[in-house]
Formats: sequence, structure tokens, C-alpha cells
Amino acid sequence: MTDLTATRTTAPTTGPMRKAIQAGNALAGRLPWAVPALLARLIPAWVFWASARTKVDGFAIADGTWWLFENEYALPLIPAALAAVLATVAEHVFAVLLALGLATRLSAAALLIMTLVIQVFVYPGAWVTHGLWAVCFLVLIARGPGALSLDRALKLDR
Repeated sequence: MTDLTATRTTAPTTGPMRKAIQAGNALAGRLPWAVPALLARLIPAWVFWASARTKVDGFAIADGTWWLFENEYALPLIPAALAAVLATVAEHVFAVLLALGLATRLSAAALLIMTLVIQVFVYPGAWVTHGLWAVCFLVLIARGPGALSLDRALKLDR
């Protein structure tokens, strides 16, 4: 039997390229988690907030929203009227909470589920966009809201 480990090559332990990569990694490692966490919260929060605002007319759900949920967004398991209300409320509430960094992990999980529903049942061809949102939500669920959040200020999260 051939020993494959004997033929494996390893990266050089010295050299200018290795040192440059290590220096770049050390510099990037100094970026506080608060910065990417803030962006991971604010960017998708803005997308969902903007979507939520298109669904309402004042304090009422817009007529066009009812039509969209009956025709274009039709889900197989939830009645259209219920889905319209749930989506409209969820987009408003969780976008605000995510932006503020309050109940961040819960908000990210809720919007991740919403994103998965949109991906699977509504716009399956938009996987790149939904994938980017999902990564933001998964990172927030795994790492938390960061120092620039109400969760941190109120000692609700590490």
C-alpha cells in the first residue's frame, strides 16, 4: 500500500509570500467584530425595511400586497391573507430590531427563515441575493450582534 503522506508537499515555512500573508492576516485580525457585525445587521435590515414599506399604505396593508400574496407570492401551506399580514409585520419588526441590535439572534433567525421561504417558494432563481442575506443572518446567529448593539449595551448578549 502506498503511503500518500510521504508524497504530499507542504507550504514553505519561510519566505516573503508567507510573511506577507501572515502580515495581512494579522492586520485584518485587528478589525473589531463590531464593524462587520454592524454591517451584517444594517444592510439586510435596510432591504427588509424597504420591502416592508412597499407592503403598506399608511397603517394598512396596501391593496397591491393582497394581490401579490394571492398571485405571485402564493405559498402552499399558508393562506394568502395570513401570509401577507405575517410577512408585513415580520419585515417591519425584525428589520428594526436587527438594525438596533436588539434580540439580534432571534431577529436574524426569523429573517433567515423568511429568506428560505422566499428562496424555496417565491423566487428560486434569486439564490445569489438570498445567499448573501442568509450569510449575514447565519454570521449574526453564530457570532452575535457585536459591541455596537442594544443587546450588548443592555447585557443581553456577549
